[in-house]
Amino acid sequence: MLPPFAVDINGIKDKLTYQFRPWQRSFQFWVRAIDIYTGYKVFQVRVNFVKDAQKQEAMWEKQHELAADKIFAMCYDLGGFFLKIAQIIGKPDLAPAAWVKRLVTLCDRAPPTPFDVVKLVLENELGQGIDDVFERFDVEPLGSASIAQVHRARLKGDTGDVVVKVQHPGIQDLMMTDIHNLQVFALYMQKTDIKFDLYSVTKEMEKQIGYEFDFTREANAMERIRKFLYESNKKTPVLVPRVIRNMVTRRVLVMEYIDGIPIMSLGDEIAKRGINPHGKVAAAAKQKILQSLTLAYGQMILKSGFFHADPHPGNILICKGSEANYGQVKDLPDQLRLAYANLVLAIANGDPLRASESYRELGIETFSKCENELQELFKLAQTMFDTKLPPGVVMLQPFSEESSIKKVAVQSFPEELFSVLRTVHLLRGLSIGLGINYSCAEQWRPFAEEALSRAGRLKRKDVKPRGSKMLSKIFFWRH
Repeated sequence: MLPPFAVDINGIKDKLTYQFRPWQRSFQFWVRAIDIYTGYKVFQVRVNFVKDAQKQEAMWEKQHELAADKIFAMCYDLGGFFLKIAQIIGKPDLAPAAWVKRLVTLCDRAPPTPFDVVKLVLENELGQGIDDVFERFDVEPLGSASIAQVHRARLKGDTGDVVVKVQHPGIQDLMMTDIHNLQVFALYMQKTDIKFDLYSVTKEMEKQIGYEFDFTREANAMERIRKFLYESNKKTPVLVPRVIRNMVTRRVLVMEYIDGIPIMSLGDEIAKRGINPHGKVAAAAKQKILQSLTLAYGQMILKSGFFHADPHPGNILICKGSEANYGQVKDLPDQLRLAYANLVLAIANGDPLRASESYRELGIETFSKCENELQELFKLAQTMFDTKLPPGVVMLQPFSEESSIKKVAVQSFPEELFSVLRTVHLLRGLSIGLGINYSCAEQWRPFAEEALSRAGRLKRKDVKPRGSKMLSKIFFWRH
């Protein structure tokens, strides 16, 4: 006999995921992925017969729009892991404008779990009736993402509101199916079109996303990062919500509510206040936001090695500080953290030789036959690990013959480094979305120097002086 609030969650899973059973998801993925891929391959042959550059460009735009609709439909219909894929590729520096325009709308817009199911999950996890715990509980979620959705509520006897994060039932099995399909696709792509160790990247994604299903781990990560940022700064650059400790289980997480504006709505909010979104005041506000985020991530990655690894737009609110979702976190081993610090210095100082040495130390194995191999390796380092794209590069185009990934094959990429790569690319997407071009490597230089100095790997003469020139850049550091 089941306890009073121990409902049959497996029965709920069956009702919710009937149309998304693993074999059906696999079939839907492969049918759609092959359609999108072959569409581009056939188009590449067809467009080569057109000699007029303007006509070619118009044809490419139309092809991207067609593919964008198909990718959007696949990600929206299948949900789960594909919403995360949309977050990764739907950035203006990585994908065609048509893709970005469609995929950016998927942030926090996953189909929500019905409230009656949310209620059952809550009561099953907390062991109490929802009316016994909460004075008020909003039926409509604040947002719904790939793994969970969040509701605003108020605990009995409290005066402040809380956010209740509830995991979608049955989502873990579905997302693991999606990842395994993507791993097979990644193996094919790296053997045919993209000379990059995509398989290792997907293996790290599998590990990191696996952690996201345990909200007790997320709560511990939030508290650890919150403590670190408060101890490292007189005033913390971002706000980390306080966890309500006796209200945390593997599938439910209750935290303080922090009022804010989604970063994607910043332009609209600025306009509402009568401020020109393209004027100096708006630019200063955007710079301040990026300053806070860049400061926080530089400290987390290079000083601590423990960092929030998912700063996509749907995870960031703008308030008097900044707030983020802490489901994906990464704990870098010291050896990898110091090797990355060395690469940050190489990029910030424009040192191709040091960058090449950092590749070896990080365990990135490359192969190239091009004449200017050192320069291409450095360009690839900038492309992968800096928010500011190399000169002349507007968008990453892995299929282009001029792409660094085509010229330098990345045969082996350490899985644990993917979280850093993803974080930098998401920060780059935010900066481009805000209309600001800046180098996180230059801003992180002080943290890289401090990390290497403490490890006895950097001599005083190697520290590059920073005077008034640093103060003229977009950001300046306050300690």
